[in-house]
Amino acid sequence: MPAPCLFAPDMTEQLSLWHHYLLAIQSRESPRVQDYQRAENILLTVLERAHTLDPRFLVDYSRDLEAFQFALRSSEDPLDVEVPLGVDAEALLVEESEATEPGDGPALCRLGVLKETSGLKPWMTDDVFSVSSEGRDKCCSGHIVPSKVLCVLKDLLVAAIVHCKHHSLIPPGSLNAASLKEGQLHLSLLVSSGWRKICFNVVPVVRKKHRVPALEGAQLKPGFPEGILRRIASHGVDLVPANAQHWRISTGYLLSRLLGALGSFPGHRLDSLSILDRVNLESWRGGSQSPGLTFDHLKTVLLWASVLFPAPEDWADLQGSVYRLLVVLLCCLATRNLPHFLYPEHNLLQDSGLDLGVIYQRVEHFASQPEESLRIHVTHLGHSRPPRIDNGVKALLQLPASDPTYWTTAYFDFLLDKFQVFNIQDKDRISAMQNIFQKTKTMGSDSS
Repeated sequence: MPAPCLFAPDMTEQLSLWHHYLLAIQSRESPRVQDYQRAENILLTVLERAHTLDPRFLVDYSRDLEAFQFALRSSEDPLDVEVPLGVDAEALLVEESEATEPGDGPALCRLGVLKETSGLKPWMTDDVFSVSSEGRDKCCSGHIVPSKVLCVLKDLLVAAIVHCKHHSLIPPGSLNAASLKEGQLHLSLLVSSGWRKICFNVVPVVRKKHRVPALEGAQLKPGFPEGILRRIASHGVDLVPANAQHWRISTGYLLSRLLGALGSFPGHRLDSLSILDRVNLESWRGGSQSPGLTFDHLKTVLLWASVLFPAPEDWADLQGSVYRLLVVLLCCLATRNLPHFLYPEHNLLQDSGLDLGVIYQRVEHFASQPEESLRIHVTHLGHSRPPRIDNGVKALLQLPASDPTYWTTAYFDFLLDKFQVFNIQDKDRISAMQNIFQKTKTMGSDSS
């Protein structure tokens, strides 16, 4: 096995391209954040009016994480806005459904109201509540029904928008009640902010203390200090509509907190996410003309990469940081499995409806020859270096599908070396990587 790759003679040009591309993205962050803040203020005004009409629906002002993520991304996927329900979640009876199929993620549940429970009367009205039949349930008087809650919230938002427009509480043309669309599990609202239109998915949530085993286990600790994991776990979870009758655990807030924690670490973790989100939008999805990976997919890839590459030196170099995400992403696409970060048994690519073969080819092409996608101006034109990889790399990327023990730092270091971007000098990591090389070499000999 050759020695780990150091910077090649033409690496100066490569570094320049990566940094120019990042600077171009960062130059747009400030106006994007301003657009977001204007849109958020409009939406909060409407939600405040909805709360006045029905105090059961609260307003969440702690949305700094959403602004933070919006600044990172170039894609225009809808943003979730949570509307907390003013209910004592600890007084509710959480009835989990029978075990779902493996890989389906967190179990579904119903939110029951115990008989003779005080303080829950506002949630026992016909508009949000379904009474249990007498013989069926002796301890539960009924359930809070997500489809009914969504229906009430929709009517509130329509009334709030009309009121805010009539009293000039929001800018003219910024919001129209006709833009409110009812999705299966949320309400979509299009808000105009300057020349930009931002789509928000308004989601009712019940906030409840609940264990998330992944945040307590040892698997994530290499990438996140224990104190950070403990603080994030103390938030509990959000229960959001799963279907007409059931709720499910949403980990969106927890994942956003984890992403925010990465921003406090030195290195290019978040920069690499911004770069790949932009490349995904412009090159892999053709400017959003075709379906493809979302920001949430790429965020999950970064979280896994941060655990697999916990050392600060892994993120000191911009190009190397991007390739740490790329090798994890390529492996997930090749195996058609992107594990949920907090529920790894749940595959985020399953039933996605995406053509994963086509997406893999586009990502692999970028990883092999990124120069074409990174050139944002005619002055950046220059020669393209030869492809970094050969045709056999896809077989290597599929190894974790047949043997999960390959999901290790040593395996991904081996892939980085294949892409000629492994520049770590730690002797133990080099030795572990060489062991993987010998293992794959032996497998190749056995199959020939």
